[in-house]
Amino acid sequence: MIPNNEQEILPRSYKDNYEIVLSVNGVSKKFCRNLKRSLLYGIQDIASEVFGLREKNDILRSKEFWALKDVNFQLRRGEALGLVGKNGSGKSTLLRMIAGLIKPDTGFVEVHGRVAPLIALGAGFNPILTGRENIYANMSILGLSKKEIDERFDQVVDFAEIGDAIDAPVQSYSSGMAARLGFASAIHTEPEILLIDEVLAVGDSRFRGKCFQKLHDLRQKGTSFILVSHDAHLILTVCESAVYLKQGEFVGYCDTPTIISQYERDLFLNGLETTSQSISLLKNRESFGLNIYSLFFKNDKGEIIYSPVTGEQTYLCIRCKADEKIDNVGITFVIKGLGEGGETVLIFNSMKDKNPISLLPGEYEIQLQMPYLGLRIGVYIMDVYAKTNRLYHLDAVESFRFTVEGIEDSMSRCLFYQPRTWNVINHRNDVNV
Repeated sequence: MIPNNEQEILPRSYKDNYEIVLSVNGVSKKFCRNLKRSLLYGIQDIASEVFGLREKNDILRSKEFWALKDVNFQLRRGEALGLVGKNGSGKSTLLRMIAGLIKPDTGFVEVHGRVAPLIALGAGFNPILTGRENIYANMSILGLSKKEIDERFDQVVDFAEIGDAIDAPVQSYSSGMAARLGFASAIHTEPEILLIDEVLAVGDSRFRGKCFQKLHDLRQKGTSFILVSHDAHLILTVCESAVYLKQGEFVGYCDTPTIISQYERDLFLNGLETTSQSISLLKNRESFGLNIYSLFFKNDKGEIIYSPVTGEQTYLCIRCKADEKIDNVGITFVIKGLGEGGETVLIFNSMKDKNPISLLPGEYEIQLQMPYLGLRIGVYIMDVYAKTNRLYHLDAVESFRFTVEGIEDSMSRCLFYQPRTWNVINHRNDVNV
């Protein structure tokens, strides 16, 4: 269970020294799935507001559903907060309420300072107007005077890197040019709070690095921001705390490693415990002379474990039965990170490691010893292949799923576990007299 107590999130010194710039208190929002009913409810609500007859808005009417339910968290000056959840979990709805674009049905949002929503870069641009005209229009909407925009105009254009195109209609811009201009316009308002919804995925790697550098500079000046991203490593790297939404429900508000760990378990294991992964294999693939019937991990004590621990000695084991004498068997393990979109993160191959395996008829346990498991905390799938002479297929196991656990504080912001030791060497200054 994720704790929802802010005492678990930040050190006391951080909480004491930084004021709260945003407070979300019991916020809920409901929508109607039927257009006609939605229009009817809207007219009824407006009439109730006008005549002061608005009743409590915490009851669902026919065809309504909760897009968000009872969300609570706080954001402090200079803090970065991550917002995670699957598509449709209510993240964008929450950002729109914080930005003041829509009102909550229950609860309230307290904002202290200017909010700059980067919910969709360039979405507020008028395609007929030029880039110059859109800069003035957008920055004025975000609260700047014409004098302030004049003072920052050159900085916006330089950051966006659109050059002479500034006086061309935005409809002639590429999507990347419009995105750069939208980002540059928003961040140069120097807001107290930035709302960033998946917009940092745009542009090339150099421009993204430039954006992160600017965000760092703004944080040093006290700007806070809420970052929405499906990139778990980005959230872990940038944010101290995080909020997890699941199908509109508020799951928790806690330190980022705890939130991301729970989010990835729910995302990839569908709420199942890791022990549901049986070490016995049910395969549809036919084997040829070598049958792999079990796949599992062991710890340094030789005990079978269902979830290996990052940074600890781990044995990756397969049990198999050889029907005949087989020489030059090559075992390959291919490990893919589900949090990385199924990208391959590790490959072990006994032949390339110059460890060919020879087997006589019988049963065997083949072990791959890892002095330190380098995988970070997360969910993975593994494919196992057994071949001989590099081409002849013996057997295979595909999509074996497992979870890597560990001490989150020491691993959460890393791509892999690096074994290390710490030494203190005392250097004395010898003076020759």
